Amino acid sequence: MNPKADISTPSYTLNCRMSQEAAALERLCQVVRIRGFRIARMAVESAGEHLDIALTLEGTRPIAMLQSQLEKLHTVAEVALEGSAAIRSRIA
Repeated sequence: MNPKADISTPSYTLNCRMSQEAAALERLCQVVRIRGFRIARMAVESAGEHLDIALTLEGTRPIAMLQSQLEKLHTVAEVALEGSAAIRSRIA
């Protein structure tokens, strides 16, 4: 038997702001799963009419594709990749 090298899966942190709506979190989690990522950590805080969500994700697919898909959800107002200078936002 050959020992296999421990290959680390890339980890990303996304900060997301979305409207508090029924099933909004479930839709967000579903998109993350379908796009091939695993949620390693998730912190959710209520902020008025919005939810602020910090997601630590693991996956080998391009994170920009997931970010783009999350932005298409009608309840999502903002998605920012932690450590990224560019923040995409649909709210003023």
